[in-house]
Amino acid sequence: MSSPVPQNVHRRRWVILGVLMLSLLIVVLDNSILNVAMKTIAQPAPTGLGASQSELEWAINSYTLVFAGLLFTAGLLGDRLGRRRVLLFGLVVFGLGSVLAALATSPGQLIAFRAVMGFGGAFVMPSTLAILMNVFERDEQPKAIGIWAGGVGLGIAVGPVTGGALLEHYWWGSVFLVNVPIVLVALAAMVLLVPDSRDPRPGRLDPLGVLLSVAGLVLLVYGIIKGGQLADFTDPGVLLPLGGGVAVLAAFVFHERRSDHPAIDVTYFRNPAFSAAVTAIALVFFALMGVTFFAVFYMQSVRGFSALEAGLLMTPLALAQLVFAPRARLVVDRFGAKAVCAGGMVLVGAGMAAFVLFGRTTPVWALEVVFFVQGTAMAHIMPPATVSIMQSLPREKAGSGSAVNNTFRQVGGAMGVAVLGSLLSARYREGIEGRLAQLPLPEGTRHAAAESIEGTLAVASRLGPAGRELVGPAKDAFIDAMHVTVLGSAAVALLGALVVALWLPGKPQARTGEAGEPEQDETNTPVGAGR
Repeated sequence: MSSPVPQNVHRRRWVILGVLMLSLLIVVLDNSILNVAMKTIAQPAPTGLGASQSELEWAINSYTLVFAGLLFTAGLLGDRLGRRRVLLFGLVVFGLGSVLAALATSPGQLIAFRAVMGFGGAFVMPSTLAILMNVFERDEQPKAIGIWAGGVGLGIAVGPVTGGALLEHYWWGSVFLVNVPIVLVALAAMVLLVPDSRDPRPGRLDPLGVLLSVAGLVLLVYGIIKGGQLADFTDPGVLLPLGGGVAVLAAFVFHERRSDHPAIDVTYFRNPAFSAAVTAIALVFFALMGVTFFAVFYMQSVRGFSALEAGLLMTPLALAQLVFAPRARLVVDRFGAKAVCAGGMVLVGAGMAAFVLFGRTTPVWALEVVFFVQGTAMAHIMPPATVSIMQSLPREKAGSGSAVNNTFRQVGGAMGVAVLGSLLSARYREGIEGRLAQLPLPEGTRHAAAESIEGTLAVASRLGPAGRELVGPAKDAFIDAMHVTVLGSAAVALLGALVVALWLPGKPQARTGEAGEPEQDETNTPVGAGR
């Protein structure tokens, strides 16, 4: 049984939660800021870096894959060395990576420095949730996790607006440099207010498992992005990394099952509540991150909104999470986690499918309604799913449980950007290649122009009157590609709803034992309890 929270820590638990949310904010803020800055980074120097569609995908995924690959090791290090100490280390690395990313002079440098930021972020995210689980008693944990999830919504809300405002007045690197003062404040508050905690029986590290997981994910994502770039998933340059990625990940699973100190403890997945919640989180972020990736281009490249306007347009998505996430536990208490999560996944799918109705002149209010519905749905998925994951484990294993939660969220998001971004790119190329073939362009220029709408518009701006005739077809080709892509995204969200409906436990039923005492529902028994 978990030991009670010390009284001096219990008294300042809400202040500690505020400090943890500040640390969480920079990780979420960075990704949401980058979304609104992608169009600017895609533009030629000196405005941007001239990044291609695939380079933009890698700028997101280099961070995400390093982040996801190291999360479990970071959680174990927090369990072993102390969660606050590990969190402080992660904040310092994240801040240094932010400075380097702001000063990048090429897409390759940006991709590399984003990986450094991912390395730092991996030590921040699991520690925040693990510390939370150790400063709140079990009965307050759902409320605290709901507020924690609302902090994610705050980061998503603040990020695009802040990024848009910065891009109105400063160069694109300012969207990374803004992380630095937040890191400094978080470091000071962490040292002064947050207690340290660790697992008295921490697990051993598994460097081979970490290497296999990162290598397998990188190969798999590389193959997916390359397939979208070439619009040909049968090319040997696509099939080899795809096959290699699957083989390496299979070796990773085999190794984890046989290891006595695995990077990811597969015994956690014997609990249906844990497995269904992890799967739901992965699938909803697959759908959401993929749509967010191209929604920015729809708003800026097709509709003509500025970066700041695009950021403001995305606020309903975040504000809905900020408002409803802390209150999700009340809905769960009434209807049960299964019904709430499944309903949320269906709403996410409906919101994705609604993009099929969007064109070049769709009223802005319709876009706002869809964003609000998606944010509301997310707010009713993340808190109960996270509670199911974290309360399936003993408190001493909070670091590793948090790491599993965040690993699958990040992997789902990375795969969403890779798969849906590549589908968008391949479909867009099919729609615009015919028009580009009519122009006297070198083969390399034509290929780059067909990869994304920004590539096409960059070529069009250099061609004078002939280029202006490309703008309309480019926008039409993008909208068609977007319609196809959102249907795939909606299907993934509905698959998540099915997983939740089948395996996430329903509303607990009160039971009594022979002596009339309440008996714990077995679905809430922590993994490993009694063993």
